[in-house]
Amino acid sequence: MQSKIKASVMDATKIRRVLQRMATEILERNRNLKNLVIIGIRTRGIYVAKRIARLIKDMERVDVPVGVMDITLYRDDFTETKTHNMVHKTEIPFAVSKKDVILVDDVLMTGRTIRAAMDGLFHLGRPQSIQLMVLIDRGHRELPLRADYVGKFLPTSRREIVQVHLKEIDGRDDVLITEPAALSKGRK
Repeated sequence: MQSKIKASVMDATKIRRVLQRMATEILERNRNLKNLVIIGIRTRGIYVAKRIARLIKDMERVDVPVGVMDITLYRDDFTETKTHNMVHKTEIPFAVSKKDVILVDDVLMTGRTIRAAMDGLFHLGRPQSIQLMVLIDRGHRELPLRADYVGKFLPTSRREIVQVHLKEIDGRDDVLITEPAALSKGRK
């Protein structure tokens, strides 16, 4: 189904500035960078995580390890949806036990993705702490979770769709609010 663009929220420049700000906030909060690891949630969280690690390296000359978490098997609706989604590999080539972990995702809405990612993390070990970083927080929480680092708070209706595009996979950087075309046709 096609969707209709309602608003362009962030362009490449705004995304870059937001990531720089969040990298600075991470550095202010985490003094022991040697204990810090970053884990991006598939798919776009991976690229946001890698960009944050690059910014930290540029600012502090410290390589923060970056891993990839696939949450498919940890979803609370995995058995009921019977989706035929391909389960991707979780790639975390370092121990998470006793580490300060920053989980990274592109959009935070209900909190269920984050809950699934934390379940996956605890299967790998017991982190010292888990912090959450998201590019967009759009509200509509179903679980009592909040992000420690937020690029932009974006109040939306449930019918609206937040689309994050990143150049690594989409060829461009932007954030759009869209709605399904069926809804926009009924408003003419």
